[in-house]
Amino acid sequence: MLTAKKQTEAVPVNEALLNVITPMGLEIRKNSLVIGENTGKVYGVIRYPQKVDYGWLSKITNIPSTIVSVGIKPIDNGTLISAISKSIIQNRGAADSAKDPLTRQRAEKAADDGEQIMQRIDQEGETVALMSLAVMPVAQDEKQFHKICRRVESVLNVQKCKARTLANLQREGFQTFSPSYPSNNTVDNIVSRIIPMSTFVGGFPFASGGFNDNSGYYFAKDSGGGLVIVDAWKRGNDRTNTNMVIMGVAGVGKSTAVKHIMLSEYMKGTKIITIDPESEYKDMCLNLGGDWINAGGGQGGMLNPLQIRPAPVDDDRQAAGGNKGYDEPLYVDEGYGMSDMALHIKTLEIFFNLYLPSLTDMQKAILKQAVIELYNSFNIFWDTDITELSSRDFPTFSDLHKLLEKKAEANKGQTVYRDLALLLNDIATGSDSFLWNGHTTIETHSRFVCLDTHSLQNTSDNIKRTQYFNLLTWCWEQMSRDRKERVLLVCDEAYLMIDPPVPQSLVFLRNVEKRSRKYESGLVIISHSVVDFLSPEIKMYGQALLDIPCIKLLMGCDGKNLQETKELYNLTDAETELLEAKKRGHALFVIGSKRLHINFEIPAYKFAYMGTAGGR
Repeated sequence: MLTAKKQTEAVPVNEALLNVITPMGLEIRKNSLVIGENTGKVYGVIRYPQKVDYGWLSKITNIPSTIVSVGIKPIDNGTLISAISKSIIQNRGAADSAKDPLTRQRAEKAADDGEQIMQRIDQEGETVALMSLAVMPVAQDEKQFHKICRRVESVLNVQKCKARTLANLQREGFQTFSPSYPSNNTVDNIVSRIIPMSTFVGGFPFASGGFNDNSGYYFAKDSGGGLVIVDAWKRGNDRTNTNMVIMGVAGVGKSTAVKHIMLSEYMKGTKIITIDPESEYKDMCLNLGGDWINAGGGQGGMLNPLQIRPAPVDDDRQAAGGNKGYDEPLYVDEGYGMSDMALHIKTLEIFFNLYLPSLTDMQKAILKQAVIELYNSFNIFWDTDITELSSRDFPTFSDLHKLLEKKAEANKGQTVYRDLALLLNDIATGSDSFLWNGHTTIETHSRFVCLDTHSLQNTSDNIKRTQYFNLLTWCWEQMSRDRKERVLLVCDEAYLMIDPPVPQSLVFLRNVEKRSRKYESGLVIISHSVVDFLSPEIKMYGQALLDIPCIKLLMGCDGKNLQETKELYNLTDAETELLEAKKRGHALFVIGSKRLHINFEIPAYKFAYMGTAGGR
C-alpha cells in the first residue's frame, strides 16, 4: 500500500517580532528602552476623539517602524450608563455656573456627547468596551528613532488622540507588547478608556483588504497581505488612461514586475509591443510564440523612414474643428486638412533633426523640397491614398541621394545640394545604410512583438535616438489603426529616447501618451531615474510624460533621484522611506488618487515564460 508522505511547509519567521519577544539584551531607561540593537519608546494613548473618522485606528497601527498594542475588554452597560449620567449632570451644572463662554461651550458639548452615547446604548443596543492603546516606535539609528517618534506624535495628533510617554513605566509598557505577559494594572489604569464598540470596529475598515477593481488580474499584495486586483483599462473618476510609468534603480525587481504585468495583459488578450534595448524580453517573446525582431539592422528588421504610414483619423479633431476643449493632435495643424503625406513630412523633419542636428534652416528647407519632389517622381502626391500602396512603392534613401547628386550636378553654382548629398552619403551607401536604406521588412503576425535594439547600444547617440523615434512612429501606427484592439507599448530604458537639443522626439512620445486613450491603447514608460526627464531643457515635456499616466509604479531609488521623485509626486515621509529602503519587489503603487505599498509575489509558473535575461 502506498502512503503519501506528509509534506511540511516552513512558516516564515517574523524577525522583527522575534527580536521584540526575545531580544539579545534589554536596557530600561526613564523615557525609553534599548532592545538589542534597537532603541524604543512606549507611548500610551490617554484620550480619544469625541468623533472619529472611518478607519482612524488603522492609520495608527500602520505607522512604519512601530509596534502597536491594542487591548479591548467588554464591560457592563449598566455601570457605564450610571457613570455617564453622573458626568452629564456635572457638565450641565458646570455649564450653568460657568462665566467664561468657552468653558460653558465645552461643558455643554461634553454633556451633549454623553446624552448621545446614552441614547445609542439604550435605544440602538450599542455595546461598549474598555480600550487600551500603546505605541512603541523602534529604530537602530538615533536620528531615525527621533524621526519616527515625531511621526507617531504627529499621526496621533491628526487623529485627535492625546498620548503621553510612560515615564518610569517603560518596562511595564514593554510587557504589554509581549504575548507572554499578562496585562499590567498600572499601565491599564493610565491608558484604558471606555469607547463604543462601533468606534473600535470602524477603526479597521478592512485596512489590509488590498485593492480590487472587480475585474482585471492579480497584480500584487499590499503591505498587509491583501490582494491587489487591477484592471488597467478601467475608466472613470480619477482613471482616464491606461498609461504607466515605472521607475526604479537596477536590482529592485523592476524587470520582474514589468514582465509580470506584460504576461498578465497578454493573457487578458492585450497586444504587447516592446522596445527592448537590453534583449531582456527575447526569451519571453519566443516562449509565447511572438515576433522577435532585430530592430538594430538585422534581417527582417528594416523600417524605411521614407515610407508614408497612414495617420489615424482623429474623431475629436473632426468634430471639434479646433475646439480648445479637446486634447492637442500629434501635430499642430491650423486648418485640419493635412494629408498622410503632409503629416509624414513633419515626421521626417523630426527624423532629420535627430540624425543631422547640425543642419541649417536653409538645408532643411531644400531637403524638404527634395523629399517632396522625390515622392512626386514615385507618383505619390498630397492626395494619394497611401493605403493602396505596398512597401516597395516608396522610395529609399538611395533614391534620395541620387536625386541630390543629380541636382548638385545641375546646380554647380549652389553648394547646398552637394553638401546635403555628402551628409546623406552614410545613410544611403555608408555605415548607416544597414539601418534605414531599404524597403520595410518588419512584419508581425502575433500579439507579442519585441523590437530588439540591443545591437544599437554601441552606436552614437544620434543613431540610437533616431532609430528609437523611427520605431515609435511605427508603433503608433500599430496602436492607432484599430480602436477596438487593446495595444500596450512598453518602452524600456526610455531615457535613451531623450535628446535635450532636439526635444521633438520627446514631444512626440508625450503626445502619443495623451492620444493613446482614444485608440484603446496604453504607453508604459520604464526608466531608472526621473532626473533624466526633468532637466531644464526638456522639463516642460518630460514632466508631462511622467504626470499623465494614471498608473505609477515607484520602486527603490536614492540620492537626487529620490529627492526629485519626492517633489514630483509629493511623497510622504513614509513613502519616501519605502523607496529609500530599495527592498526588492516592494514598490509604491499609485493608481488614480490611491496609493498603496505593494509587494510583488509572482506565481512560479510565470517565471517559466520570463527567460533568463534580467527580471529574475
